[in-house]
Amino acid sequence: MTDPAQRLRDLRRMQGVALGALGLSLSGLGVSVAMGGQGGWGWFQSFCEAATVGGLADWFAVTALFRHPLGLPIPHTALIPQGKHRIADSLASFVRDNFLHPDVLLAKLERFNPAQRLGEWLASAEHQAQVASSARSMALEALSLLNEESVRRALGEFLLRRAMSWNATATAAGVLDVLTDAGRHQQVLDGALEKLRDYLATPEVRTLVAARLVKFSRAQWPKVTSVVDALSSVDKMADSLSDKLALQLVEEVQEALSQPDHQVRREFDVWIHDFIQRLRDDEKFAQDINALKDRVVQSPDVRAYLDGLWLELRAGIEADIRRDDSALLRHLVQSLHALSQRMAHDEGLTQAINDHLLSMAGHLVTRLRGGVTDHIATTMKAWDDRSLVRQIELSVGRDLQFIRLNGTLVGGAIGLLLHALKAWLQ
Repeated sequence: MTDPAQRLRDLRRMQGVALGALGLSLSGLGVSVAMGGQGGWGWFQSFCEAATVGGLADWFAVTALFRHPLGLPIPHTALIPQGKHRIADSLASFVRDNFLHPDVLLAKLERFNPAQRLGEWLASAEHQAQVASSARSMALEALSLLNEESVRRALGEFLLRRAMSWNATATAAGVLDVLTDAGRHQQVLDGALEKLRDYLATPEVRTLVAARLVKFSRAQWPKVTSVVDALSSVDKMADSLSDKLALQLVEEVQEALSQPDHQVRREFDVWIHDFIQRLRDDEKFAQDINALKDRVVQSPDVRAYLDGLWLELRAGIEADIRRDDSALLRHLVQSLHALSQRMAHDEGLTQAINDHLLSMAGHLVTRLRGGVTDHIATTMKAWDDRSLVRQIELSVGRDLQFIRLNGTLVGGAIGLLLHALKAWLQ
């Protein structure tokens, strides 16, 4: 579409042509009258006379659409400004019924097959790069927004409110339910017992136990240890005792690991189920746990840690997105390529996407149809008369000038025809 300045120039040029044709017919009429209007001049006078009438009539008709001819308030002139509200309502209704009707739009959209076209468009490496570039720009803009102090504070407060409203006991009970399903909690116990067995078998533990025994015996029974030291070494006895004690504990743990119905396992099973039931039923216990959760969440250390974690995460994402070999964007391009390939061969996926798009478009059109109609009508009614006339005249005024030109020429031809009929009847 040409720009308004070019359309205005075209309109002015055609107005000049139509006015020139009318001027020539008027000049010819004057010359023919001056020459007496006999013979050939009679024919010429008839042509110019009818051409003048036709040109003036069509000038009046065209002008009357937009304004009062010669500024005179003649009835049924300036039709467009005076009928602006009616035209606005009619145009809005026309658009609503012929362009925004759900059946019309959905039928066109279905024939368009948007899913297939989208798949074909995404198959191009250039288009994939365009999507990745747009995603990069939007992501950087979003990260820049999230870096604002007010946004970060709002985000932190939102997360805090969510954490405060979180029922930790219900979540814990649910997690433990999953953990105890099919005896998974016994697998956790196995892991703990294995770690305990390995720990008890280390020389460091035996040395620590021996040292504790010596310290305790010397503190509780100093005389006895003195007598023992005279006969033997308390340290050696403690070492021997700690070795036997550690060995006995390791054997106990190993026995618990090897026996599915060991007393330790049964007690652990009873304890875990009692604990789950307590989480669900003991309101005081639940309140204590949630209060502990609230204190942890609100502690300055936790909030500072989360804030620092977010800053690190954001900086890492931004640094990756800014790189030419961004892993995130590369993954996005690969995903787009895989999606285009699947859409090209999976008719079910294509049909499902089309169905979703049609459903969304139907709901959207139904919701927006009345609003768009009202917007068109309200906007046109709000235009001042000069703006409305200018817009319409720039759109169709050039073609209307051809009506004036044709009226002049056709009027002249009719004048010749009438003159010929008159001469034949005489």
